[in-house]
Amino acid sequence: MSIVADIKGDLQFQSSLLKMFGTCALVTALSVVVSASPWIHSRDKACGYESCNPVKDGMINVHLVPHTHDDVGWLKTVDQYFYGSRNDIQNAGVQYILDSVIPELLNDPSKRFIYVEIAFFARWWRELSDSMRHVVKGLVNNGQLEFILGGWCMNDEASTHYNAIIDQHSLGFEFLRQNFGDCGRPRIGWQIDPFGHSRELASLFAQFGFDGYFFGRLDYQDKATRENNATMEMLWEASPNNLGLAAELFTGALHNGYGPPDGFCFDQFCNDDPIMDDDRLHDYNKDDKVKHFISAVNEQAKHFTTNHLIMTMGSDFQYQNAPHWYKNMDKLIQYVNELQITNNSTINVLYSTPSCYTYYVNKAGKKYTTKSDDFFPYASRPHEFWTGYFTSRAALKGYERKTNNFLQVCKQMDALTKLTDSDNSTFNIQILREAMGVVQHHDGVSGTEKQHVAYDYAERLAYGTTECEKVVNDAYQKLLPKGPVAAPAQYFCNLLNISMCDFTEHHKQFAALVYNPVGRTVKRHLRIPVVGTSYVVMDSTGQVIQSQILEVSVETKKIPERSGSIADHELVFSVKVPALGFNTYFIMPGSPDGKGESYLSKKRFFKPGQDLLLKNQHLSLKFNGRTGRLEHMKNLRKNQDINITSEILFYYSFPGNNSRDIFQASGAYVFRPNDSQAHSFGPDMSYYIKGPVVSEVHTYFGNTAVQVIRMYADSDAPYFEAEWTVGPIDITDKYGKEVITRYNTKLKTDKTFYTDANGREILKRVLDYRETWLFNQTEVVAGNYYPVNSRIYIQDMVQNVQLTVLTDRSEGGSSLSDGSLELMVHRRVLNDDSLGVGEPLNETGADGKGLIVRGKHHVILDNIAGSARLHRDMALHGFMSPIVSFASMDYTLEEWNNNFNTMWSGLKQELPANVHMLTLEQWGGPAFTPSKSQPYLIRLEHIYENGEDPDLSKPATVSLSDLFVPFTIESVVELTLGANLPLSQLNRLKWNKAEEKEKKNSFNWHAKDRMSPKHTAKDTVLRFELDPLTVTLNPMQIRTFQVNLANGHPPSMKNKFSVFS
Repeated sequence: MSIVADIKGDLQFQSSLLKMFGTCALVTALSVVVSASPWIHSRDKACGYESCNPVKDGMINVHLVPHTHDDVGWLKTVDQYFYGSRNDIQNAGVQYILDSVIPELLNDPSKRFIYVEIAFFARWWRELSDSMRHVVKGLVNNGQLEFILGGWCMNDEASTHYNAIIDQHSLGFEFLRQNFGDCGRPRIGWQIDPFGHSRELASLFAQFGFDGYFFGRLDYQDKATRENNATMEMLWEASPNNLGLAAELFTGALHNGYGPPDGFCFDQFCNDDPIMDDDRLHDYNKDDKVKHFISAVNEQAKHFTTNHLIMTMGSDFQYQNAPHWYKNMDKLIQYVNELQITNNSTINVLYSTPSCYTYYVNKAGKKYTTKSDDFFPYASRPHEFWTGYFTSRAALKGYERKTNNFLQVCKQMDALTKLTDSDNSTFNIQILREAMGVVQHHDGVSGTEKQHVAYDYAERLAYGTTECEKVVNDAYQKLLPKGPVAAPAQYFCNLLNISMCDFTEHHKQFAALVYNPVGRTVKRHLRIPVVGTSYVVMDSTGQVIQSQILEVSVETKKIPERSGSIADHELVFSVKVPALGFNTYFIMPGSPDGKGESYLSKKRFFKPGQDLLLKNQHLSLKFNGRTGRLEHMKNLRKNQDINITSEILFYYSFPGNNSRDIFQASGAYVFRPNDSQAHSFGPDMSYYIKGPVVSEVHTYFGNTAVQVIRMYADSDAPYFEAEWTVGPIDITDKYGKEVITRYNTKLKTDKTFYTDANGREILKRVLDYRETWLFNQTEVVAGNYYPVNSRIYIQDMVQNVQLTVLTDRSEGGSSLSDGSLELMVHRRVLNDDSLGVGEPLNETGADGKGLIVRGKHHVILDNIAGSARLHRDMALHGFMSPIVSFASMDYTLEEWNNNFNTMWSGLKQELPANVHMLTLEQWGGPAFTPSKSQPYLIRLEHIYENGEDPDLSKPATVSLSDLFVPFTIESVVELTLGANLPLSQLNRLKWNKAEEKEKKNSFNWHAKDRMSPKHTAKDTVLRFELDPLTVTLNPMQIRTFQVNLANGHPPSMKNKFSVFS
């Protein structure tokens, strides 16, 4: 039997195999077939919209979408879910889903199935034989098996940073491109399970080239309004003031969440009856089933505007026994469609996909209302606001953000030093890429997984970090040597935040190498754990620089994870590091004469009547001498000052049993305080430290929390650092507690505050208000909480003052009264909220007494016009911080300088102040154009919004032709944001907008005195430069390029996926 050269013939052949050998023997039968199908990489295939099953005009076309929703970790780890182990927790095995679905698709070319989570699919794909891969490619190439979304996971939307979101989708897209070509390219966003939806994610989806976006969870009040108004589908203006049309996206809220209509769940683990259609047998129910289905169709049709309806046929980990589903859907399609002839029915049912549904809806040509805000916070009942997970597992959230920082450094240094496969860098980096991709899952970084799964996520990040440390080490082996002497090995310390580093604790003399991943020179402050007090610090030229010694604090010494550390002091000094480069600092033992030694700080206590004043060139802070508490803050350059307090408080968690809405408990997902008042931890005590590098005020809030307010002497902005350490949270009173940091001022802020969306654009928030419906507030605290990924701020329009707080991880936050900002930093609750995870969020830590978490806020005071320049730059430096490593000093300083480079930059000139190099990595490349060298991937982004700053909101230009030191760029191909399609080939569906009157309750996007935009949103689509290597960026624009190097190293195997995590 030979394989014919067309898709239809191949399908007929495979179908005959099913009939000849049976489903179970399919793989064995295929193993003898010669894999020579024209499917693979053929351009005449019928995937995409050409592959859609036909619909019928004049009828309600019901698009049945067979799907499975496979959590990349939740109740079980990602690998337990893949293999189907630990079924005592949940009966779920993803490999069996794919094994079961493929024969069903082969048996009938009209059948469809969509798959989403590439972390699972890649694992399954790795285990397939070549002949079975050939079969699967055929199903993709004819549109029966379609990849939707296409990320490594379905990421969370409230706790994720845009950098990691783009990376995890690019990881999935690249796997699909390499293995399936253009037919594997996703066209639809599919966020059916996340708990609230971000405007920024919709913007990224549009920039990926998606034609539509669907989600399952919608606030119960919003859903009721949209169903009544038939506005469940809309055009989401995801960047109305910046990117405009380029970020608009057709968006649909699914009618049934993401499950089937009631009574039509045909999975083997469902309780609904199958369609029993033999009237000779008992329990015949065909007519009732058809009647109930038609009723469900008519009900859904009331809320949508076209003659097309999407019905999701599947749910969590379903289709492990796919015939259960397909046999009953076949009957449903047959019997409902027969009524078109027998009863003049106008309902037509077909197998479909979200892409095909979107395509036919688009063809209908309807006009859609628009939305320009977001879908936070999400509530499913009056007392069930899903705002707790904005903070849940704060330690994991911080670790994920820190790991993303290191992944970017790892990729950059790999690219700048042009490491090859012989260095194993591809393998090493891939481990961390995939670990980060897994953790972005909406039950991962969200903090809504079981405890053993959280441990698994952290373990993956730790392993990936270790592997990428090898890459950084290899890069330094190329960057450091001036001659034949090999560079010393680099050692990394990942617990510097708790003053722990085995290397520096056991070496009195060493070098600290600091790499800066930002395209401009940065200044930061290092805090290195040491033993003793006698040290001298020198810069790369051998000049002694000012340093300071502080005793490791009592609260730090109490952290159980620090067990084994012998560090008793911290060495603090300022470092300056060039763009995309490194600098070296030398730490030596102090000399007998004490010359150049670090300043030894002493702890001092407050005295009543003696207020403490701390100041540098930008800022002054006044602390009350009696209480030791902050009470005043002044921007010295702008002569603006405010009264301000900062304290750590807590809410008691509501301890309900969840039997009814009024008994809803606070849990991993839900934040529900027992009352609206935040409570004190008890008496507090403060002391302070002053020095030439840093001054600090330590305040203890009972036995649970400590806040350290720091001011660095050479700070280059009007801010202070507020480090918080919380835990163990006491639960001996049998109450859970949710801990906040609150900053109180007398500013008049008109119930308004601002939060970022995934680290990028800013959204305006108003207390007890929703832009698109008349909101009934039922939880005055939780119902006003929003995700804060990087910053939150308030403005006093009369005084022209803005107070901004930057975070080092995602947190929940709000402004519950005028002049106040609060951020939830840690949670420990004793009740499950009955939303699926099945256990309380009770992290017990290393000693079982309760987890201690530490983090930082940066608090900025400036006028409104000048604030963006500060918070944009500082937020960038926060998520792309310098990375420090240490090396033994087995040489004299003179010998080190003779043998090794002590300072280096990968750029010939710094990037403009409003531009960030978001991505720099060696890359497999889509091979859209021939390349004689390993192509690179570069993303450049404009980090300001329209009108935020009179200068930095203007378009910025970067020349790539002479930018990098190690290589020269020969040519570029601009790609979509996901790097899986040349931008020139992107042709998104066009949609019609309804002409809307100004929304009754709408607000201007930002403050009324904000600078008027000088560039319209449509400018963002004008990409024509005379020089192809000159890149112009408009506000908030990200541009992505495949970069081909002149005289680069030979092509490598960097486009091969070999590791899965």
